[in-house]
Amino acid sequence: MKIQLFQMEIIEGEVKQNESRIKSLFEEKLDIDTEIVVIPEMWNTGYDLSNVAEKADIDLKRTFPFIQSLATKHQVNIIAGSVSNKRNDNIYNTAFAVSKTGELLYQKDKIHLVPMLDEHHYLTGGDEVPEVFEINDIKASQIICYDLRFPEITRYPASQGAKVIFYVAQWTAKNINHWRTLLRARAIENCVYVIACNSVGNVNNKNHVGNTYAGHSMVIDPNGNIVEEGRDQEEIITAEIHIQKVTEQQKNIPIFENLRPDVYKHAE
Repeated sequence: MKIQLFQMEIIEGEVKQNESRIKSLFEEKLDIDTEIVVIPEMWNTGYDLSNVAEKADIDLKRTFPFIQSLATKHQVNIIAGSVSNKRNDNIYNTAFAVSKTGELLYQKDKIHLVPMLDEHHYLTGGDEVPEVFEINDIKASQIICYDLRFPEITRYPASQGAKVIFYVAQWTAKNINHWRTLLRARAIENCVYVIACNSVGNVNNKNHVGNTYAGHSMVIDPNGNIVEEGRDQEEIITAEIHIQKVTEQQKNIPIFENLRPDVYKHAE
């Protein structure tokens, strides 16, 4: 199965400009035989948190139709990153996915908010774990940025049969070693494919002045091998994945058969 990751710069606060950039990437860079496209976290507003209340989408009423139109026009499944999204008077960081027929396959909110970016002053954390959904006949799940640091968040969908875990992020260069290490760890400890799309460009958040988004989007196989990795610039990362490798790795290392929840409960 062929996958493309659109590692792009997101212009903070410029919703129309970001939509235009995504649209042009689909028109100019999408390969005809690609089956899944992945885009980064918070692609509508970026981390323009001081203005997020006025610029966030409302119940995905703008962002879902936009992605839906791209999916149906280009006949490709889309892991639609995440967007700032207002719902019930709260603002969430909401991930979603859309099939090539235009169906909303998945929608979940980022659970853990980043204290270093003061996200808790502007956003509300989700209270539901990522679930398994089918995309292109493959069981998958989707996780947002900082939630990568919490292994329990990945373990749940993996234990429920997800073969691919998609991560969407705006991860900074300061912690690029964490990004690369944690992604490989999640692939290895769950014996799944990890596909992670990051952004690039300058960080304008007051707590990260002078920092940049790191790029280095990655495709990692169930044994922890890096299949493809981006650089620190705008680019399209293209990879072929083979789902049977997940079955083979989980047979060789039967972690889910060996789990001991009767013991783990004492650590809670």
